[in-house]
Amino acid sequence: MLLPLLLPSLAGARQAEPVLPVNPAPSHLHDSVITTIGKTPLVKLQRMGPRGVDIFVKHEASNPGGSIKDRLALGVIEWAEQTGRLRPGQTVVEASSGNTGIGLAMVCAAKGYPFVCVMAESFSIERRKLMRFYGAKVVLTNPAHKGSGMVIKARELAEKHGWFRPKQFESEANAWVHSQTTGPEILDALDGRPLGAFVCAYGTGGTLKGVGRTLRERSPETKVFVCEPDNAPLLYSGEPTPYFSAEGGTRAERQQADEPKAPHPVWRPHLLQGWAPDFIPKLVDDATRLGLYDEVLHVSGDRSVEVARDLASKEGLLSGTSGGGCVACALEVAKRLPRGSCVVVVLPDTAERYLTTPLFDGIPADMTAEEKALADSTPSQPPPPIELPEVTDAATAFVQQTVGQHRLVVWSLQSCEFCWTAFKLLDAIGVPYKVVNIDAFEFAKGNRGNKFRAALSHATGCNTFPQIFIGGEFFGGAADACIKWKKGELQPLLEAAGLKRGRARDWGGYAGDPFEFLPKWMSQNPLRSK
Repeated sequence: MLLPLLLPSLAGARQAEPVLPVNPAPSHLHDSVITTIGKTPLVKLQRMGPRGVDIFVKHEASNPGGSIKDRLALGVIEWAEQTGRLRPGQTVVEASSGNTGIGLAMVCAAKGYPFVCVMAESFSIERRKLMRFYGAKVVLTNPAHKGSGMVIKARELAEKHGWFRPKQFESEANAWVHSQTTGPEILDALDGRPLGAFVCAYGTGGTLKGVGRTLRERSPETKVFVCEPDNAPLLYSGEPTPYFSAEGGTRAERQQADEPKAPHPVWRPHLLQGWAPDFIPKLVDDATRLGLYDEVLHVSGDRSVEVARDLASKEGLLSGTSGGGCVACALEVAKRLPRGSCVVVVLPDTAERYLTTPLFDGIPADMTAEEKALADSTPSQPPPPIELPEVTDAATAFVQQTVGQHRLVVWSLQSCEFCWTAFKLLDAIGVPYKVVNIDAFEFAKGNRGNKFRAALSHATGCNTFPQIFIGGEFFGGAADACIKWKKGELQPLLEAAGLKRGRARDWGGYAGDPFEFLPKWMSQNPLRSK
């Protein structure tokens, strides 16, 4: 394991802190993905900082799960394993806006634990897809219930099903993993160079408390700045978050120890995913009480988006709005510092999990006018067509026999988007069909697939795929199927071939627009208007 947690016996969740050794020396050989977590680089900004002050970003997207929360995920899981809180095969459940959930999904997959993430429906779709890709389940909550609602749902699920909940907002393992890895990595990389300022957002509070504690001990001259959204300034307001106590109260309240009792009155929706839930986490409160930061900085969502885009276009660094906001604050801090100073700022994640958020508003998928002009500046000569073999009697017989044996045949290519369109429509309307992939491995030897293609082309006069036969007659391709279904012309052909399903004209209950099945890049296809 990367982080064997050498822990004293813990009588309560907050009576003792885990002790984590610093990461071992980097290696190119790993027994598991989890040993690649950490040891991320410091990257100097070349074009965005003020002259004479060096700004380095701690590039946490270099973690295997793409964010700083990989550290948290590994820390809380190995802490739970070492202390017996997590049993082999037990399900892990946690509330997360995405990055912690992705990190936990990865670590749980590597270690063999089922994982369930509870996430408000307002967070980016990419995040839930990434977690599900890791094999996790994602339970979505009402965005109006905010972060508190996510925590409540995770607690309910844990209590109902006997699952383990890491409690990232309170867990000391969250803070200590940063005390023992992130903080020392920064100072070791600087190799004795004085660190004038460290800048991060607070999020769960793990990075703030963990790195802040390391810097106070090893680099007390470093000023620590923490960022929050300017339209949700919880720390700036001075209003505390009340927490449930581990002592006294009901059993349910004791089980909620250090969790917030109510949402914070100053919180408002903001663009900085992962920055500020609708309460001040207990780890953040600890950092405040212990004096682990010097100043709170504020930044708008619009400015965060602007800086994130600058990081990509000027520095080649992909970052989400959270990183854009942190760097925006670091740029302001750098203006205050004397020449020769050094600033380190956390770049928490990558932009690729923000594609469906305002960060990518105005970033087109189609060519711009300028790009079209570039495309039109050369003739776009197509490649030469595939030379098909001569039509053979054997290939013709195979095509005729296949078409004659099935009421509906789709001749296709395995990875053809238009073939998938035909399949999706036929599946939606509940029609059985025979598929023949001419590029299937079984037809490769002796070039049989292309021999079938030659026979098909000779019979239909068509060179594209799919080629659909209904009742022994060539019908057309995917676009033909979509157009004629909308016009009501495909249905009688299917009925005449004996392909009705259920009651007459009850086509699987499908009442949609078949053009939804076309490749997404054809969403503006003029065929829709026909």
